[in-house]
Amino acid sequence: MKIIVQLIEKVYQEAHIEIPDGLTEAAIRQVITDRYNSGEMAVDLNIFQVDFESISATIVTNQNSVDFQEEAA
Repeated sequence: MKIIVQLIEKVYQEAHIEIPDGLTEAAIRQVITDRYNSGEMAVDLNIFQVDFESISATIVTNQNSVDFQEEAA
């Protein structure tokens, strides 16, 4: 029997970074965006929390399939 399972999760990551004092909110956003886009912040990101969204399974038989799905409460 073949079963195809699809799991959907929200993954929250957290990074503690140092930025210069005295920046405006727009400048802080730009620093964070630039670090993220350059990959520099990826090293500092740690998984903080994972929330279950949904899981579904499809049982594959010779001619038909049966689907099961569960949503997070």
